[in-house]
Amino acid sequence: MKFTKALFYIFTVTILLISCKRTDSPLIAEHIPNKKVKVDTFPRLAPLRTELNKVTSSYKKQKIAKIDRFYKKIWRRNDLSGGFLVAKNGEILYEQYNGLANRKTKEKINEHTPLHLASVSKVITATAVLKLIDRGRLQLDQKVNTILKEFPYEDITVQMLLNHRSGLPKYSYLCDDEKIWDGSMLTNQDILDIFAENDISLYFTPDRKFGYCNTNYAMLALIIEKVTDMNYRDAMKKIVFDPLGMKDTYVFNYEKDKETCCLSYKGNNVLFDFNHLDDVYGDKNIYSTPRDLLKFDLATYSKDFLSPELAEKVFKGYSYEHPGVKNYGLGIRLREWKTGEKMFYHNGWWHGNTSSYITLKKDTVAIIALSNKFSNKPYRVYKLAKEFGSYPLK
Repeated sequence: MKFTKALFYIFTVTILLISCKRTDSPLIAEHIPNKKVKVDTFPRLAPLRTELNKVTSSYKKQKIAKIDRFYKKIWRRNDLSGGFLVAKNGEILYEQYNGLANRKTKEKINEHTPLHLASVSKVITATAVLKLIDRGRLQLDQKVNTILKEFPYEDITVQMLLNHRSGLPKYSYLCDDEKIWDGSMLTNQDILDIFAENDISLYFTPDRKFGYCNTNYAMLALIIEKVTDMNYRDAMKKIVFDPLGMKDTYVFNYEKDKETCCLSYKGNNVLFDFNHLDDVYGDKNIYSTPRDLLKFDLATYSKDFLSPELAEKVFKGYSYEHPGVKNYGLGIRLREWKTGEKMFYHNGWWHGNTSSYITLKKDTVAIIALSNKFSNKPYRVYKLAKEFGSYPLK
């Protein structure tokens, strides 16, 4: 009996000691007088409140047959080298994986193989920036040089970077000039330094027109780093990847990942090698899977994705100077017709990697195609939109 009481006493004391243990974690708030409480205000996506109707079995059966016919028409010899996925209300209707991540080792591509998103990375970079704006860490109309002190252009704002209306020159073109860059591996900070140390003219007056430019998103990645006091890779993991359960998604690190990442090809045996631009991120260099992109897409329907006011600004066009249906929002392309229909999407290309992410908001449909073998076939999957709504596509 005494032994039992002694054990109970030891157990009770141990629990009390553990509960009183001091912690410096910013995730824990302690109500202790005269003590500063660390509050974690880091912005994260919270998609768990997304509520979409369950897809009926009859709907699935009808759509799966149509998608399968489409797939066999586009990839006639089943020569997809990557992943293809179509989902409704977050439920996968159809997916295919094929090809090799590394032809030397014969490693096959499957649903867990991260593929280079190329410019589809911009959609996710923009989301991190928008979360910072939503939390009051940034402002859309804030001038870039108030954040990046070396930035030499007075009138360019965060919004102009997001919607490609800044007029900034393309960094890849600048680095072809040996007087400006020596051909060694380029970083985002190097790009900023090039602008700061050279008298480089803008392509056009800021906000005068649309001009798609990777430099905009390389600068946005630096802004993310400056505001969060973290490197871009860690910030993206904390803001987007981890909260959404995107376990197969990461930001490429040239020194760390070049030997193990999914390689890109042209033709049957030609490998696209890395070059001096492969360590720049924000505009590209996120590796992910169709399933992880579906998790991201599902989050965009959540009430916690962004405030309604900011979300409205994301999914609208800013460049109406050229008549037509194509436009660009904040990190997303769109087609909008006089009928009121809108299709949001982004394509990507880098080395042998081509990608397409399409999100049909009104119909809650996601269409995703990623390839590590150079092909324009992923760009053609937008035509599937006609199977889900009255989109006047040719």
